[in-house]
Amino acid sequence: MKRTAFITGATSGIGMATARNLARNGFRLIICGRRKGRLDQLKQELAKETDVHTLKFDVRDKTAVFNAIESLPKSFKKVDILINNAGNAHGLDPVNEGSVDDWDAMMDINVKGLLYVSKAIIPQMVERKSGHIINIGSSAGKEVYPRGNVYCASKHAVIAITDGMRIDLNPYDIKVSAINPGLVETEFSEVRFKGDPKANTVYQGYKALQPEDIADIIHFTLTRPPHVTIADLLVFPTAQANSVTVKKSD
Repeated sequence: MKRTAFITGATSGIGMATARNLARNGFRLIICGRRKGRLDQLKQELAKETDVHTLKFDVRDKTAVFNAIESLPKSFKKVDILINNAGNAHGLDPVNEGSVDDWDAMMDINVKGLLYVSKAIIPQMVERKSGHIINIGSSAGKEVYPRGNVYCASKHAVIAITDGMRIDLNPYDIKVSAINPGLVETEFSEVRFKGDPKANTVYQGYKALQPEDIADIIHFTLTRPPHVTIADLLVFPTAQANSVTVKKSD
């Protein structure tokens, strides 16, 4: 029987690449995001390969999260896999100059949004004593770099929550994984730089990870035997050694 995967942040980047990968490999999908047009377009594409249901909501909105998940039709109620992918970064200011609105956006999406979605789905996994949760963290959750302050804090929180989930859900045979990418070429920098042309330079001079690379890793993580859990995985492009060390061509 096909497993059903619930993917947040599916309208771009890693989430979209993961939806395509899992559809190709026979998973049923619940794809979630804020942009209805993109969700509809992706559903039309993927429906040729698998069963797809869309949910439009913002993970920051607790009521919307619970209402959306409650609205799932009977055929999609059973969620076998939760991929908490939705996340963002806003600004690169030193902490003394940081925007409170930016801080709120990062903590609300990266931390609280992940918790809201998890809270809505985990009880059914506990009841069945089965399931797999993958939280998409970041290399920023492993170290702190200049001007990364609150974003790094939010991704450190993702790792702490993931580790806590793994402990608390251990009695119920639920797998819990963290996948922590370094530099991935997505819309991430466009959001972080708020339309500044600097965003175009982030991925120049080296080969960054592509969303499809992370999607492949997610698929690998989901297809290990029952006794194997990829608990915590850090992945860089070859040109990257840590958050501030990247070999670029002239």
